[in-house]
Amino acid sequence: MKERLLRGVGVSPGIAIGPARFVHWELPRVTRRLVASDRVDAEVARLHEAVDEVRSLLDQLRVHTQERAGAEEAKIFDAQILMLEDPEFLREVEALIHDNQLSAERAFEFKTLEMRALWAQSSSPRLRQRVADLAGVQLRVLNRLLGKSFEHVLQSEGDQPVIVFMRELTPGLMIQFERDRVAGFATEQGTRTAHAAILARSLGIPCVMGLVGAMNRIESGVQVVLDGSHGAVLVAPTPAELDAARETERVRLDIEQRLEADRGAPNVTLDGDAVDIRATVDLPDDIDLALRHGAAGIGLLRTEFLLMGRTGMPSEEEQVAVFERAARAFADFPVVIRSYDLGGDKYPAMFSPEPEPNPFLGWRAIRVSLDEPQFFRIQLRALLRARRHGDIRVMLPLVTAVEELERVKEILAEEREALAEAGVAAAESMPLGVMIETPAAALLVEQISARCDFLSVGTSDLTQYTLAVDRGNARMAERFDPLHPAVVRLLHEIVTAGQRHGIEASVCGLMASDPVSVFLLIGLGYRVFSVATAALPVVGWVVRQLHGTECAECATQVLTASTGREVREHLLKALASRVDLKMLDGGELPGLSLSASL
Repeated sequence: MKERLLRGVGVSPGIAIGPARFVHWELPRVTRRLVASDRVDAEVARLHEAVDEVRSLLDQLRVHTQERAGAEEAKIFDAQILMLEDPEFLREVEALIHDNQLSAERAFEFKTLEMRALWAQSSSPRLRQRVADLAGVQLRVLNRLLGKSFEHVLQSEGDQPVIVFMRELTPGLMIQFERDRVAGFATEQGTRTAHAAILARSLGIPCVMGLVGAMNRIESGVQVVLDGSHGAVLVAPTPAELDAARETERVRLDIEQRLEADRGAPNVTLDGDAVDIRATVDLPDDIDLALRHGAAGIGLLRTEFLLMGRTGMPSEEEQVAVFERAARAFADFPVVIRSYDLGGDKYPAMFSPEPEPNPFLGWRAIRVSLDEPQFFRIQLRALLRARRHGDIRVMLPLVTAVEELERVKEILAEEREALAEAGVAAAESMPLGVMIETPAAALLVEQISARCDFLSVGTSDLTQYTLAVDRGNARMAERFDPLHPAVVRLLHEIVTAGQRHGIEASVCGLMASDPVSVFLLIGLGYRVFSVATAALPVVGWVVRQLHGTECAECATQVLTASTGREVREHLLKALASRVDLKMLDGGELPGLSLSASL
């Protein structure tokens, strides 16, 4: 019996029904061809002609995307255009033509394959995600040089909207499909932060990525149900399953309308406790969405995007501009900016560290910043300068020793003094916070709280390090449990220490965006959350349905639980008496349960 339920990553919500249509777009085969020495200049000219044509096409796609999805989404094509405008890259392609008398297509293929291999092997996930952008550029330029076209892959067949299956999807391809001919997208590669995923969400097209081997596991033309909310594809659904899927989508749309109508309501529990729900921002483009969803500031602005696809560190001025933009957008709210969290799976291209047996226990986060202070100092200066325009606060990742915090305070004071001596306008002080992400930090929370201005719990890493479970290991997924009693008790100790020292203790990470966990966290005493932008409406809605005293009673009971299952079942039972659980989940494909997804 063939597999009927395929699992991937839901990157754009909604349910789509239709026949699977396989779309194959592959890089053309380029044969080795040499050109005569007297034709070299003409070959270079042919290269630039093709590059100019593709750049013009990408500009048109950008305009088309702006009309369909908005200005921010249109910026997705900037990355591809910048690749074609990179003078160093083009000079190296020209050199291959001049020095080796290669044809333009052969030289361009050689150089892009070299870049593709470099990016694909990078430990930086954001750089790996740009491989799809590079492939899109490579495909278009090579087709122009070879006189071929791949536009036929975009043509629709039949009358029913289809579910398009591809190995990988670029924004340039997505925007060219006729919207009324495509019900959803499914790809074997890609993540939530891929450019195509961002565009799918903006266009409102359900999309699932990371369906490894999907095109070999099902047949083209078979009817499928795609669930972009939960990352699943149901193959050959029965009539009853189709009815259930349509009802699930009706429920989801109804919930969206109810949440939208509730937007702007104050985030206060039924017994009057105010809860600050801030946004987690991965990219500057997330700022506008966070504003639309009514976020009370930014609880975590990751800064690793500043290094994405670069060969050098960003300048102080570039960072000031980014930080000021966030501060001005949330002029009346806090903006918490995390210093570079490098290492593990996030080394930028300019770093070439020695391979480590276990990089998540190695040279990463605050350790890199303190060992390589030259770039850390630039970031601290930028933060001090930008703070003049808003309530900017800096947060340090993976602190495991009081000495690390003290050294950062010394560096911050030195850079503040240096700016003053240079006559550069900057803030006189900067609130300094610590991410509690390890058992070491949790056990030292009293000493840390006495030396910093606020705490923020990174629940995903805290769970990983407490349970000794790799959060990215699919085989260990069932063992990665943020509601494990050990994690729950550490969370209680952290917020209690913050209260004793009179400093804010917030929660970021997956738990802050999970309504069931928020029920527990409010009961433990947390009143500040940094939430994924897409989860802001539902987390706010849940907060407004709760009694803080009831949450506290439930939290007291689960603190004595022995297993994560006990904690989860107790929370779901208590929460079910207060809210409609469908509001938390929007429904699922037949056969899936809310408790299992949590």
